[in-house]
Amino acid sequence: MSLSSSQRLDISITGVLAIVGNWTLPHYDTLHALSVHPVAPGAISSLDFSRLGGLDTAGAALLAQALGPERLRSLLHDAAGLDRDRLALLDAVALAVGKVPDQPIVQRRNGVIELPERIGAAVLRLAERILTLVGFIGLVLESLVRAAWRPKRWRITSVVAQLEQTALDPLPIVALLTFMVGAVIAFLGVTMLGDFGASIYTIDLVGFSFLREFGILLASILLAGRTASAFTAQIGSMKANEEIDAMRALGLNPIELLVLPRVFAMVVALPILTFVAMMSGMFGGALGCMLRFGISPTMFVSRLRLDILVQHFFIGMGKAPVFAFLIACIGCLEGLRVEGSAQSVGEHTTSSVVQSIFVVILLDAIAALFFMEMGW
Repeated sequence: MSLSSSQRLDISITGVLAIVGNWTLPHYDTLHALSVHPVAPGAISSLDFSRLGGLDTAGAALLAQALGPERLRSLLHDAAGLDRDRLALLDAVALAVGKVPDQPIVQRRNGVIELPERIGAAVLRLAERILTLVGFIGLVLESLVRAAWRPKRWRITSVVAQLEQTALDPLPIVALLTFMVGAVIAFLGVTMLGDFGASIYTIDLVGFSFLREFGILLASILLAGRTASAFTAQIGSMKANEEIDAMRALGLNPIELLVLPRVFAMVVALPILTFVAMMSGMFGGALGCMLRFGISPTMFVSRLRLDILVQHFFIGMGKAPVFAFLIACIGCLEGLRVEGSAQSVGEHTTSSVVQSIFVVILLDAIAALFFMEMGW
């Protein structure tokens, strides 16, 4: 085989392949023409590089494509006219070319078939997250029991600092939001019930809804969006900076040091915020009733005392510690699952907010159905 240009492959009758000319990048077009038509392996018994001019990685790669990387490596050690540097270059390039995987053929898939597959994968991921959360809750409870009997391991300073962030800082926004929601419910109740001559029952609507549902639900959703995301971002940043690994190297338990103070602070903070949300919501409802229907605050309070049982208050307050514990666990778990990049911190922060709100609403709906069926 020969080419008219200076770069060519010459095969003698005895099966010796001579590589002639400069196999370098400036002659890439001519070299590529040789690599497109590979030489038959059975026709070659040895290589002759005595008439080789220049050689670089581009020429070595195309030579490996023309002969085949494995075949080239097997013939290099008996090749004539090849110095040690070029032998190393050809061997390294042939080895690298042989490791390059073939590009997989991307086949277009049927959307009808792919949709159930995606749904199934999502269900499996959901089940995995639920199992992970249950396991983490067990780990937190175990650490809590162990630390309870050792007062020296209590992190009082951390708990107080977290209480300030989870209870005092969100207090104004919780009070303002529930006040406005209570006023809106009162306006809607007076408007709708007034058509039936039952505007006075707006007081029952406001009291019943805020004591049982809206107080705890609004406070939990606000903390899920505000505090759970903060927990994830704080712990996730420490995980990305390898500070948690440093704690373990020093013999410190990250669960006791980072998770338990946040969980305890959340369990204390959410009942306080729930109570504030209840009172603020009913105050907004009372103001709405007074402005829309002329109901005095004295009549509003008297009607509440007569019609609304105290058990509704205890039902709403009883949900607060459970929701607080789950929100804190989800926020801390997502922070510990951060893989070490800023993108991962953002993804897990978003995931903690979504999971917390979803769990709060789901459990609140289940609890509402259960209490209604029990007649409570």
